[in-house]
Amino acid sequence: MSTLKVNTIRHTGASSDAVTLASDGSCTADITNLPPGNRNLIINGAMQVAQRGTTTTNSGYYTLDRFKMQSGGKDANMTTAQHSLTSSDTGPWAKGFRKSFHITNGDQTSGAGGDDFVEIYQYIEDQNISNSGWDYTSSSSKLTISFWVKSSVSDKFYGFLYTNQAGAGDSKMYSYAIDNGSGGSLAANTWTKITHTVPGDSSLTFNNDNTNGLGFGIIIFNGVNMTTPGHTLNTWTAWDSADKIPDISNTWWNTDDATFEITGVQLEVSDHATEFEHRSYGDELARCQRYFLKRIYTDSIGPYFCQYIDTHRFAHEFFPCTMRTAPSITATFTRSSTAYKTSQDHAKFYTDLAYNSSTQANMSSAEYSAEL
Repeated sequence: MSTLKVNTIRHTGASSDAVTLASDGSCTADITNLPPGNRNLIINGAMQVAQRGTTTTNSGYYTLDRFKMQSGGKDANMTTAQHSLTSSDTGPWAKGFRKSFHITNGDQTSGAGGDDFVEIYQYIEDQNISNSGWDYTSSSSKLTISFWVKSSVSDKFYGFLYTNQAGAGDSKMYSYAIDNGSGGSLAANTWTKITHTVPGDSSLTFNNDNTNGLGFGIIIFNGVNMTTPGHTLNTWTAWDSADKIPDISNTWWNTDDATFEITGVQLEVSDHATEFEHRSYGDELARCQRYFLKRIYTDSIGPYFCQYIDTHRFAHEFFPCTMRTAPSITATFTRSSTAYKTSQDHAKFYTDLAYNSSTQANMSSAEYSAEL
């Protein structure tokens, strides 16, 4: 019985696996069903981690880690939540998704104003783009975006990328339609898989550092002061806050309690969408803790102020991972005391409290934020 020896295994990204046999008996196997790890540039794309909480009526970072809901011009607050999916969520459920980022509209009684908006963002570090393998100055090198989306009303939305910090001199933006695949509105109450491929461009620049490199955004609504009828989709252009997307329908904005939800967000260096890279909860949590860390302490666990020297107490908190930068801190204490000196860096927190009792004291909770 003869034996076939495989000399080369090549992961090509082609549509099917193939084995090529050469005249000398050697062969090359093109393997496409072995997904590479760590290809998703989005953190918490399956919406598993919500350290801050599971629901809020505030804009900003308040629920799902790494995702920020931004809004303005509202008559009534919107509610954002980590939403649990069920088997009736046809599409994402079968692909292993159990959570979504869910927004419920309020009653916008004055209608859609020119400066009104609601958007979802995740900001990606410069160095994560620079070291991703994307040749971002070449139009033949691609990023591919994919996600599941559902709206309670039939409407058309837009996706959005921008480089560096919006408004900076070298900022570029790229917009694309979130529609039914034929240019029309999404069907109401129906999960739709969106994929879009983005080419590099010779005008793009990224730094190899921990600053804001690329913003991934979903625009649910922008007022007319941020849109233009002749806006050009699917191309990199100079940042213009008055020309972010084409004019957009106000149906969602003007519908009381309209909902919008998204899950399975993936951004990868590829010219096509691959299956979502599911990561364990622990893996995703560790990635999130680079940007935000929440601690709840008990009497037996936590950074104690155990030393009593000249009416001062001292404690350290060592972070479970190196944070993006020295974080801002919000802390509560078990006893009334005055901060004498507090310092922190990427890896730890230190505090010195003025306290005039020999009774032991400690922090009861703390939040550390190093968000972009």
